[in-house]
Amino acid sequence: MISIKKLQVFSSIAKHGNLTAAAAELYLSKAAVSQALSELETQLTAPLFDRVHPRLKLNQQGKLLQPLADEVLSRVADIEQLFQQQQLQGQLRLGASQTIGNYLLPQLLTALPPGQIQVSIENTFSLCQQVLQFELDLALIEGENPFHELQLTPWLTDEMVLLARPGHPLAQLAVVEYAMLAEQPWVLREAQSGSRSQFNHYLAPKLPAIGPVTELNALEAVMGAVEAGLGLTFISAHAAASRIAQGRLVRLVLPEIFNRQLSLVWHKQKYHSALARHFIDFCQQPA
Repeated sequence: MISIKKLQVFSSIAKHGNLTAAAAELYLSKAAVSQALSELETQLTAPLFDRVHPRLKLNQQGKLLQPLADEVLSRVADIEQLFQQQQLQGQLRLGASQTIGNYLLPQLLTALPPGQIQVSIENTFSLCQQVLQFELDLALIEGENPFHELQLTPWLTDEMVLLARPGHPLAQLAVVEYAMLAEQPWVLREAQSGSRSQFNHYLAPKLPAIGPVTELNALEAVMGAVEAGLGLTFISAHAAASRIAQGRLVRLVLPEIFNRQLSLVWHKQKYHSALARHFIDFCQQPA
């Protein structure tokens, strides 16, 4: 019979890609982890990983087992929860893109018991990759989901705004026409980020020409660079709210309003534990 311990070992190796990190996560010796994996592969009469030294990479058999092992482990956590009603059990591995992670997520975390969540804040594409590989239980993203294996559920609407430093010549205008933005310097997030995809999809096609671009991979750095006069930016109103209120940045009014959809994303084969269901329900409550 396949034991819970062996599935835990398999899941941890699949997540980390090596025995040492899995052993550290499970508080086992490296030898014990190696033995458990060997016994599991013997029981299933199939190797689960390709050995590409120094890493172990899931092969096709391993990818078949991964969602099933993930569901079994999540259901075990639910069984524990059933008989310990005082507090939600288990741990939630949550991803959030930068705007959400830095400006919206802190309030959402109040729905979860302390110490039962691991958060990864990265760009949308990276988060979707991790959800695809079952490294995250779910993620809150601001960009497009590139993988058909993932389920995308609308969450909040977020407005994208054009920002400049105080005193910028365009800040004196009631409305900034697109032609006025030709050759303006820009400060933008990196490729594959949610904010950059919004600029590329909505604003860039309306510009006669795009000026020089300074590319930074953190929103705070982007806004600091705009304050310093390095160019304009196009980012989330949530992210810029405090700096606009403090007069450190000014919003330029465009002929149109640009809204984007913030979403929850998870693997279609992912079983949601009671903790994950509780968090999803909390996110979907009316504001």
